[in-house]
Amino acid sequence: MTENSPVISCTGLAKTYAEGDLNTPVFAGINLSVARGETVAIVGASGAGKSTLLHLLGGLDVPNAGEVFVTGEAMSQLSDAARGRLRNRALGFVYQFHHLLAEFTALENVAMPLLIAGVSVVEAERQASALLDRVGLGARLRHKPGELSGGERQRCAVARALVTRPACVLGDEPTGNLDEKTAAQVYALMLELNREVGTSFVLVTHDRGLARKMDRALELSGGVLKELAAA
Repeated sequence: MTENSPVISCTGLAKTYAEGDLNTPVFAGINLSVARGETVAIVGASGAGKSTLLHLLGGLDVPNAGEVFVTGEAMSQLSDAARGRLRNRALGFVYQFHHLLAEFTALENVAMPLLIAGVSVVEAERQASALLDRVGLGARLRHKPGELSGGERQRCAVARALVTRPACVLGDEPTGNLDEKTAAQVYALMLELNREVGTSFVLVTHDRGLARKMDRALELSGGVLKELAAA
């Protein structure tokens, strides 16, 4: 992968869901290229296929046609194990619901991707602690998710997504479960970390105002991905 290569891209991406004899196309022919350090928002009505597109980009689902490339590697050409390693190394994920593991502390949750990658416990916790401090949770390292507020849990989830310094973070409504003020704070934090770390972000959001703060805002509508029209 060269400096100017996209960190994540897709060509001719198509997805159809089959229910019995009924085939329901979600979209066809989606093309997208995300540059290193770029922030991209995807908006669209409920059911437009935004989450489906994000799952395909992250290798969590398989397209009916087309190809997804992550750091230059074609996902369809990889074994399940290799795809998992690539996801762990190159991608981070943040969801509307934090998906933190309830029985583990904030520090343990954030350190986990590093431990999976083979980093020692001492080094994984050092890096996780530094990042949690960076997102304002330095005093909450030993707290479990149930002891954190909604905004704190989501900041912890952002730290977990970024701890491996992935090429790209994929976010599915990462602020959708927060009040307006907290959502804006978490969004600002992600954009700040994007500038500092250089990780690209592709975020699905219903909030067009927040979407327009990204480098690019796209709309998925009628199976077509296009630039979001001006307000």
